[in-house]
Amino acid sequence: MRLTCLFSFILLFGAAGLVVFIHLQDPEEIVHQQTPGYTFPRHTSHKEQSTSAGSAGSCHSCHATAQILCASDEDTKEEKEWRWLHKRRRRFVIKKSPILISMNSSTLNLPTLKSDDRNSKWKSLYQIQSKRKQIMKETCSKYKSNNRRIITPYHVSRIFVEDKYRVLYCEVPKAGCSNWKRVLMVLNGLASSTKDIQHNTVHYGNYLKRLDGFDRKGIYHRLNTYTKMLFIREPFEKLVSAFRDKFEHPNNYYHPVFGKAIISRYRVNATKEALRTGSGVKFKEFIQYLLDVHRPVGMDIHWDHVNRLCSPCLIDYDFVGKFESMEEDANFFLHLIGAPQNLTFPKFKDRHSNEERTTTKITQQYFAQLSPSQRQQSYDFYYMDYLMFNYSKPFEDLY
Repeated sequence: MRLTCLFSFILLFGAAGLVVFIHLQDPEEIVHQQTPGYTFPRHTSHKEQSTSAGSAGSCHSCHATAQILCASDEDTKEEKEWRWLHKRRRRFVIKKSPILISMNSSTLNLPTLKSDDRNSKWKSLYQIQSKRKQIMKETCSKYKSNNRRIITPYHVSRIFVEDKYRVLYCEVPKAGCSNWKRVLMVLNGLASSTKDIQHNTVHYGNYLKRLDGFDRKGIYHRLNTYTKMLFIREPFEKLVSAFRDKFEHPNNYYHPVFGKAIISRYRVNATKEALRTGSGVKFKEFIQYLLDVHRPVGMDIHWDHVNRLCSPCLIDYDFVGKFESMEEDANFFLHLIGAPQNLTFPKFKDRHSNEERTTTKITQQYFAQLSPSQRQQSYDFYYMDYLMFNYSKPFEDLY
């Protein structure tokens, strides 16, 4: 009798453990949690894993006041601290309990137009928003089976919080994220103008909170009552922009971490200098790394899929903006949330200001270096982003 009871107890205990394991371990999450390009420090803004060697100068004092001061560019030691925080953060994310929020549970809709807006230019932009959200919803329904999924702290780890105007912003790198963080800081009263906030303050500062920094109740409340928005960009153009930024300029993170691994694996007869520094990665080599299922280093937020960064099939975003119509979309969003009329989205280029922005023409020049097969595989890689956000095929020979 005792043996029977003991055996039954062991079976029940094992089954319970298996259920907990399945809920906590999402295959997509595991991939991201193991990627070197992520840093999720608690209650701090994302520290971008790159520091341009060309950035010089620093401020004598940097502290949180009503006016944000610039951050120091001398951050070699700081980067080591961020690496340590990164490892600690991943352990925290994996261990933290899931938040039991069902898919698309938001009770908030996009703010309605005021009576004097209904015959203005805002009306057409409002209709565009409705169409974008509908396409995104239909894509999720067709390709994603998430009705049994739950939202975990990992799913909201890229979402920034602005409590004064009740905004949640999912950060998509290379889609205006630096300037959007500036806007959130101004909305929160941390600066009087977006022009006052330097690049290092945006990415390395301690001024913006992430949604996963709150407890379960705080996350649930904000997901259900705040206006949630994200801005996306044509996938190939975003990819080329990331490549130019991280590999064609001095960078003390991406060159030694990604560059060395890429050159070592994909370049025949690589020089000792290239293997030592990781500098000079070619676009074709970068694409080989991206498409390699056994890639030598993990995925990175700057070229990962938007539908995995922001989980739009789990989180019901109220506003979907596009980089290609950034100024119009951004100012429309600010109008909807009742932001100060003198606050507009910044037009300046955050880094490498003397360099031409990545355009469709420049993107085509980079992809012309690839074989038709590599272009097709690259398109397949970003297929869900193309479909979900209604972007046209970038090349006619793609199927």
